[in-house]
Amino acid sequence: MPKAIWNGETLAESDQCVVVEGNQYFPPDSIQREYFKASDTHSTCPWKGLASYYTISVDGKENTDAAWYYPEPKEAAAGIKDYVAFWHGVNVEE
Repeated sequence: MPKAIWNGETLAESDQCVVVEGNQYFPPDSIQREYFKASDTHSTCPWKGLASYYTISVDGKENTDAAWYYPEPKEAAAGIKDYVAFWHGVNVEE
């Protein structure tokens, strides 16, 4: 079962992930919300739409914009609406 880990804590774990472009997207109800802080950062994907980001905070350490999601994806990416993916040193084990 895919699991996202950073700074010794499990951020998300689910057997309902969706893989898109090599990234595991975790269902919104599978993330440990206490570690996530909304970020003002956004980026645009031509086919998925506008991404929003979270900064991860664990035991006083922050990983800025280490998770992203699509709150209003384009039709082609509707299946990952609000699903969360990780980068910037977050280890995703499968």
